[in-house]
Amino acid sequence: MALASIFEKIVGSEAKIAFRAYDGSKAGPDGADLCLEVKSPIAVAYLAQAPGELGLARAYVSGHLDLHGDLYTLLDRMWNITTNDLTTSEKIAAVRSLGVKPLLMRVPPPPQEMRQSALARLGSRHAKQRDAEAIHHHYDVSNRFYEWVLGPSMAYTCAVFPTDSSTLEEAQYAKFDLVARKLDLKPGMRLLDVGCGWGGMVMHAAKHYGVKALGVTLSKQQAEWAQRAIAEAGLQDLCEVRHMDYRDVAETGFDAVSSIGLTEHIGKANVPGYFEFLYGKLKPGGRLLNHCITRPTGAEKTFNKGGFINRYVFPDGELESVGWLIRQMEDLGFEIRHEENLREHYAKTLRHWCDNLDANWADAVEEVGMGTARVWALYMAGCIVGFERNKVQLHQVLGVKLDKDGRSGVPLRPSRDWP
Repeated sequence: MALASIFEKIVGSEAKIAFRAYDGSKAGPDGADLCLEVKSPIAVAYLAQAPGELGLARAYVSGHLDLHGDLYTLLDRMWNITTNDLTTSEKIAAVRSLGVKPLLMRVPPPPQEMRQSALARLGSRHAKQRDAEAIHHHYDVSNRFYEWVLGPSMAYTCAVFPTDSSTLEEAQYAKFDLVARKLDLKPGMRLLDVGCGWGGMVMHAAKHYGVKALGVTLSKQQAEWAQRAIAEAGLQDLCEVRHMDYRDVAETGFDAVSSIGLTEHIGKANVPGYFEFLYGKLKPGGRLLNHCITRPTGAEKTFNKGGFINRYVFPDGELESVGWLIRQMEDLGFEIRHEENLREHYAKTLRHWCDNLDANWADAVEEVGMGTARVWALYMAGCIVGFERNKVQLHQVLGVKLDKDGRSGVPLRPSRDWP
């Protein structure tokens, strides 16, 4: 059996993808707009070691598997295809064709992969030191790289598009403003933004609402970038960003808390304690806006240990359903006042990030290397498909801490419209 034919069987002939391999074999439809090229036996070894998603990702990130065509189109066609088991006779034919050497070859994963053994040495999942390393792995890639991908806003969370033709910058402004209006921010209030990234929310709240804002992040590079941006904007009297774990914030009595893209890193077992901690930071009548990626139902696994995203992008990341998250908030005392799903907005956000990476590809590769650039291209294109196909969602949930008499302080209708 020719090597290209083996890969066609693994991926599925219905995907309408052409294949060619280092042994000279070809498979798939003539004239296909997509072609996967198996460039070396190492690609076969990766797939033998980790059949399916992880093996294919390792081969692509390392450059031993290449794509001629559009990555999003490839993943969109393959989204519901799982690795097909070859029959016994096909396996025998494959071994005869390949020889046993590629199948027995042990090759280390690409250096971009977070080794599970390295994480284990830092403690149990979501221990402080381990969380710090997981955040460092993803967010401390390079601020220049993020500037090219994210654009001027440096906002690495789902934007909110007022119209289909809105620019990414307009949509990120709209997202921060939507959070501010849901929190009903007013001059003189105090805001805590946990997992603040490059400081976009704290600067927006300070500049446009006169709020005194504190942001915290486990990424040192993010904190340094944000502090410079705050100083350049002349907002240092109103806001600051600290390099620290949110669990180490000592101040209390905040009027509002925003959590934009942090819950995914908390871990299911720690979510109740997370919401309890944030509840304790609020004064009575204070509001929490939780913005995070979720599973569409409670039936899916929250954690995929062997998945590409966990190994290469968000180590130890866990996603829960919005219903489960709301129950935890309610059980800890929050009254839920509003909830909405923005999954289509995240697909559009990711498209803009992919376009930005494509436009800056040569500079990005020079800055972080081909392997890391490929991780990002694969991850973001795959996530577009995930949000479009309802494999993942993005929810904003607004909760309020009632006073001792059960009053919320929320008006009968919002004083400012929420789009």
